[in-house]
Amino acid sequence: MGEFADKLAAKPLFYQRAYLGSLLPNYLKSGNLEKYYQKLTDFNFLTAKIQHPEFGVQALIDDFNLIDDLEAVINPDYNPERAKSLNLIQSVLWMSADILELNKAKLAEQLLGRLLYFEMPEIQAMLQVAKKWKAVPWLRPLIPCLIPPRGGLLRTLEGHTNFVNAVAVTTDAKQVISGSVDKTIKVWNLTTGKELFTLKGHGYSVNVNAVAVTADGKRVISGSWDNTIKIWDLTTGKEEFTLKGHSNSVNAVAVTADGKRVISGSSDNTLKVWNLVTGKEEFTLKGHSNSVWAVAVTLDGKRAISSSEDKTVKVWDLTTRKEEFTLKGHSNSVWAVAVTTDGKRVISGSSDNTLKVWDLTNGKEEFTLKGHSYLVNAVAVTADGKRAISGSRDRTLKVWDLTTGKEEFTLNSHSYSVNSVAVTVDGKRAISGSKDNTLKVWDLTTGKEEFTSHGHNYSVNSVAVTADGKRAISGCSDSTLKVWDLTTEKEELTSHDHNYSVNAAAITADGKRAISGSKDNTLKVWDLTTGKKLFTYESHNYFVNAVAVTADGKRAISGSKDNTLKVWDLTTGKEQFTLKGHSYSVNGVAVTADGKRAVSGSWDKTLKVWDLTTGKELFTLNGHSDSVNAVAVTADGKQAISGSSDYTIKVWDLITKKEEFTLTGHSNFVNAVAVTTDGKRAISCSHDNTIKVWDLTTRKEEFTLTGHSDLVKAVAVTPDGKRAISGSWEKNLKVWDLTTGNLIASFTGESPIACCAIAPDGVTIVAGDESGRVYFLRLEGITEYLEKGMA
Repeated sequence: MGEFADKLAAKPLFYQRAYLGSLLPNYLKSGNLEKYYQKLTDFNFLTAKIQHPEFGVQALIDDFNLIDDLEAVINPDYNPERAKSLNLIQSVLWMSADILELNKAKLAEQLLGRLLYFEMPEIQAMLQVAKKWKAVPWLRPLIPCLIPPRGGLLRTLEGHTNFVNAVAVTTDAKQVISGSVDKTIKVWNLTTGKELFTLKGHGYSVNVNAVAVTADGKRVISGSWDNTIKIWDLTTGKEEFTLKGHSNSVNAVAVTADGKRVISGSSDNTLKVWNLVTGKEEFTLKGHSNSVWAVAVTLDGKRAISSSEDKTVKVWDLTTRKEEFTLKGHSNSVWAVAVTTDGKRVISGSSDNTLKVWDLTNGKEEFTLKGHSYLVNAVAVTADGKRAISGSRDRTLKVWDLTTGKEEFTLNSHSYSVNSVAVTVDGKRAISGSKDNTLKVWDLTTGKEEFTSHGHNYSVNSVAVTADGKRAISGCSDSTLKVWDLTTEKEELTSHDHNYSVNAAAITADGKRAISGSKDNTLKVWDLTTGKKLFTYESHNYFVNAVAVTADGKRAISGSKDNTLKVWDLTTGKEQFTLKGHSYSVNGVAVTADGKRAVSGSWDKTLKVWDLTTGKELFTLNGHSDSVNAVAVTADGKQAISGSSDYTIKVWDLITKKEEFTLTGHSNFVNAVAVTTDGKRAISCSHDNTIKVWDLTTRKEEFTLTGHSDLVKAVAVTPDGKRAISGSWEKNLKVWDLTTGNLIASFTGESPIACCAIAPDGVTIVAGDESGRVYFLRLEGITEYLEKGMA
């Protein structure tokens, strides 16, 4: 646990409890704020309290609340700047609570990843101690790479196994209710972030599309693909009754403030009004010509507002049961609608990427809110009617000032579409549900502070490290290529020269040039010394999916969705020739160490071997029954290893031109393969959440590395062949001991890990995730781990 924690553990249990439980309150009671500050910025104390079985993360979070007590604030020794430091540390604990509950050894990683942004002396001193922590092997962030406190995000709620479609929050802000494609409704404690219970009943094959909660917090209403609405008792967690009547999916539900009525919107193009006292349908509202996606109701319960795929918003009088008027102006489907508490304004969100603010007094549009880059899925409005919060398929939330019509700030953290948004009654917090299966809790009080971004704006698709380990490059879906100095841990330059996603990147062996391939159909060659673009290759007709470079740095080989490979002369900047033969997209390419041959893998289920001297196809390797997703070549150039969507890995003899053997064991797509430098082992990763290590001599599986809870997208192996690194969709990077098959260390990122690479030193790791973050990590404590293993 660490020297301090070990010493404390040697003490009697009563002493440990008293020390960790009473020390801080006693400091405040005696007015000794100095010692209170010191303890809560003492990394060793934080570690000991988190790791003690009788305390843990929440108890430590509560310790920080003591500084806000009136007695502390009026103490003459109260220091606002030091209190600010404590608030930042507490915020990290809030943000990381779900991670620390699962693995308390991740405290150092989370503090460094989130607090390296801040230059406060107490924080930097604490981080210096954290860097030296070596109780167990761990991955130390070299740069601030996780979302910082005061960046808006307070906490992530994880537990759903599929998209979160709907979110509601109780009036007292104590509970959050979420509905998901995993067919469940979950109830969460908003204070602790704990899941309280799960409501099941809509069936095994239907999504929960909508949830609402009564003002008294006693009932939840859910709408589903099974065409029904269910009423749940939030006290007991039991279903009360089911409302049936819609002939298609129920997409939206709203409940009146008195809790007596529910209004539902459906893909049958209608709204229905239900009596929650009798459990009966009162009446149906007809008028939309396409699916109704959202419903809101005014506070007085007299009006309902609906939005539809027919591009309109309709206002309904619930007393007369008639349509009052239609709001027209959006140019595409309207997915979301909210109404201000005073009933005077409606805010709608649309597939046209905008929100519109409407005056319900005269039925006129007041103004349009522009800023999202993709369709707007969700909108909520604060109780005072001054702010709107929108969620979009562009993965962001935006906070808008409804007085000025201006965007206040953007909240980034979700790795996929934001499907739903709710806001607490006090307007201080927003809760969002996403296609990334999570809910996130946001602080709306301080706004979003700007921090230096260490990454891209979208998915990082490829990373590579120079042979000397001094530089890395990352290519991203935001059309940029970034060059990083691994010595100073700084970004050297960013290229915005591509017009579309950068899918692949490679570096010449001398570390002087980088080659990037993009969805804009081009390759670009960069001088890593000057940061200048040397050449652009434009002759591919479709996306460039893969890039490899010969060991002498003279040629690059690109594989494209146009079914071809092209060979490029990196000296002259000219295309040498085009390799034609695949009948479908080229997914991967590898080149032999002597630079004489390239091996490509394709969606056409084949591998092809090419002569890079003549530009001719040498032979085709047939055997896979589905797409070839990944290719690797042994250092001696005698074997190729391929991974496929047919769940297998095949080993091919490049001399005899035959398949040597097939490695079976994965139960889903093989996404990536790597081979050790000595050519004796292959490592594969799969959609089945596992990594497998194969002995290429015995042709047997050595062992399976399990521990990821979602598909494994990327794998790399250290130069000495002793460790593997894997990246998964559950946001974790894991380091494995290939001698024992044991997990050595893991790191939790912000979004699904898309790619990873290892520097020649075997301990520096570069990874990229789906949200655009680039992680530079160093494996710490490995020497101590190895010494323990040898003891």
